[in-house]
Amino acid sequence: QVQPVESGGGLVQAGGSLTLSCAASLRTFSDYIMGWFRQAPGKEREFVAAINWSSKTYYADSVKGRFTISRDNAKKMVTLQMNSLKPEDTAVYYCAADRYAGYAIASQYDYWGQGTQVTVSS
Repeated sequence: QVQPVESGGGLVQAGGSLTLSCAASLRTFSDYIMGWFRQAPGKEREFVAAINWSSKTYYADSVKGRFTISRDNAKKMVTLQMNSLKPEDTAVYYCAADRYAGYAIASQYDYWGQGTQVTVSS
């Protein structure tokens, strides 16, 4: 089962925090770029954050300073810590993996999870 599996979504008030986790049983997990994307109703899927094989991180401007992505290669997991959440962060959050993707380009990721809903109330 290569498909990433997300967990940790839910309902939170504005200003609150949530932690999303993604487990991916990739044989060489440490070689993969792991990304988080989100899609709000009626909008296109957008890049949120990514982390490469050397743990270099990338963030969308809209989440920089509020979200933190990290990875645990031994556990084959990636985590997205989300702080100071805003109503505009409400979306389905997807975990994605690929060995060669441009980190912010969704179409270049081969493996996708089913998504987890994050709802931020005002």
